[in-house]
Amino acid sequence: MKGVILAGGTGSRLFPLTKITNKHLLPVYDKPMIYYPLQTLVDAGIRDILLVTGGRNSGDFLRLLANGKEFGLKHLNYTYQEGEGGIADALSLAEHFADGDKICVILGDNIIETSIRGAVEDFEKQDRGAKIILKKVSDAERFGVAEINGSKIIGIEEKPKNPKSDYAVIGIYLYDATVFDKVKALVPSKRGELEITDVNNAYIKEGTMSFNYLDGWWTDAGTFESLLRATNLVASTRGVIGAVPDVLVTGA
Repeated sequence: MKGVILAGGTGSRLFPLTKITNKHLLPVYDKPMIYYPLQTLVDAGIRDILLVTGGRNSGDFLRLLANGKEFGLKHLNYTYQEGEGGIADALSLAEHFADGDKICVILGDNIIETSIRGAVEDFEKQDRGAKIILKKVSDAERFGVAEINGSKIIGIEEKPKNPKSDYAVIGIYLYDATVFDKVKALVPSKRGELEITDVNNAYIKEGTMSFNYLDGWWTDAGTFESLLRATNLVASTRGVIGAVPDVLVTGA
C-alpha cells in the first residue's frame, strides 16, 4: 500500500502565522506539524509516500524532509497543488503515483496518539472499496459525522447541525484504485471545492465502505485552538506536562 499526505491549502485560519510559511511547517511541541502524519504512515508499515503541497513555501518541505531519510525512507515523492480546489482535488494529483495500488490518505494537520497499522492491515485484506476511521467526540457538529446502522455506515454528513451520531470521520482514509474515478465524477460544493465527504459517500452508496474505531486521542491542528490542543496533547503524552483538561481533548 502507498501513502499520500495532503499538505496544501493556504492555512487562512492560522493567519498571520501562515503569512510566511505553510501551515504544515508550524511547530507542534518539538517537531514540525508535517512530521506527525508522515510518522503515522511509517509506523503503519507504509514506505512509498507522496506529499501533496502547494503555495509559496512548498520548496521548504523539500529542504526540511529531503528524501525522508530521517524517517527510514529511501525516497519521498512530491507533487504540487495549484489553487484551492479542496481535499479531493488534491487527492486527484496522486493518481499517477498510486498506479492502481491501494492508498492510505492522511491530512497533513491530523495528529493521533496511536498506530493505524491494524486498520491498514485490515484494508489490505479487503477485496475492494474503502475504509475510514472513526472517533467518538463531544462536538460532532464540527466534523464529518458517520451515521451507523449495526456494522455498516449508511451515510456521512458534513458539519451537521443535528448529528446522527457522535462519531467523527478523522482525516485518514484508505481507498482502492477506483477513488480517482469517483473524484472525477464529483461536482464542486457550495464552497467551490471537491469534497472528500462526497468521495466517501460514493463508496457507501456502492456498499464497499468499511470502518475502524480509533484508540487514543486525535486532533487536527488547523486553528489556533486546535494547534494549541495538539501541542498540549503531544507534550502530555511525553510526560512533559500534566493531564490536559477534557475541554481541550478532541475525542475524549
